[in-house]
Amino acid sequence: MSEIREFIIPDSDAGIRLDKYLVSVLPDFSRSEIQRFSVMRNGVATKSSEKIRSGDRVVVTIPDAKTCAATENISSDFDLDILFEDDDIIVINKPRGVVMYPSAGNKTGTLVQNILSHTHLSALGGAVRPGVVHRLDKDTSGVMVFAKSDAAYRNLVNVFSTHNLTRKYVAFVWGIPNWTGAEITGNIARSSRNRQKMTMVKTGGKPAHTSVEVLDAWSRAGVSLFRCTLLTGRTHQIRVHLSAHGFPVLCDPVYGRGATRLGSVRDGELLDFLKTHTGQMLHAQVLEFAHPITGEQMRFKADLPDDMLELRAILDEC
Repeated sequence: MSEIREFIIPDSDAGIRLDKYLVSVLPDFSRSEIQRFSVMRNGVATKSSEKIRSGDRVVVTIPDAKTCAATENISSDFDLDILFEDDDIIVINKPRGVVMYPSAGNKTGTLVQNILSHTHLSALGGAVRPGVVHRLDKDTSGVMVFAKSDAAYRNLVNVFSTHNLTRKYVAFVWGIPNWTGAEITGNIARSSRNRQKMTMVKTGGKPAHTSVEVLDAWSRAGVSLFRCTLLTGRTHQIRVHLSAHGFPVLCDPVYGRGATRLGSVRDGELLDFLKTHTGQMLHAQVLEFAHPITGEQMRFKADLPDDMLELRAILDEC
């Protein structure tokens, strides 16, 4: 069954080639796979070499998805933490360790499948990703919104494409900064060495901007707590930006540089936590946006998960 993905081109992407844009917004697919997709721009079939303009409506048809449809294995493997729900949207506090939607290695127990056991989601997201308008990594917890109606899906896709919303994360990181706040900018692209990783690049890539505020610091442990506000929404943006500037997120197996940091940890309880815990200490705490149908300004906040509260308690005792 084909999957339909729709994008509204933001000002920041105007002027780039269509194929380059699609590679950045469809990270689950290789460039060669994307070249086989049917692509419509403003209702007209278009070549991948054409340059896109601000406000263009790009619709991608992804044929014969290799992963199973979310509706094939609807399940309720865990209790949903529902922060809000109406006829058009549902807002969830996603737990750490849960995959967003089915994939080749995760055909059951995903967040989407659990939501479908509770309510319907917009089919515009496709058979695999119904209602999905943004993502969190498997091991990142926090606030997420899903579209239940087709109208909400279209409007939320535009909201996330134009970054017309507020997203605040909290992260425990290695290092003690000599500043209380910083603006981190730098283009992000997929790594040429490892297609599963992103990296900062001097040329090419997509512009990325993260605003950072120091909330707390534990000098004896060499650990800080940051609040990160996304001004753009690139894949792995916070993890890449913080790591590149010397403040990798704790327990991040990809960008965390844990092996080089653990040797400096003297507290036994902290060392045990860091060695045994799975999943980066990153949490999407606040999500603010205008309701896609009513226009009402909405704000949702998810408390720190138990593992981050446990880490904070350990740090307070160091």
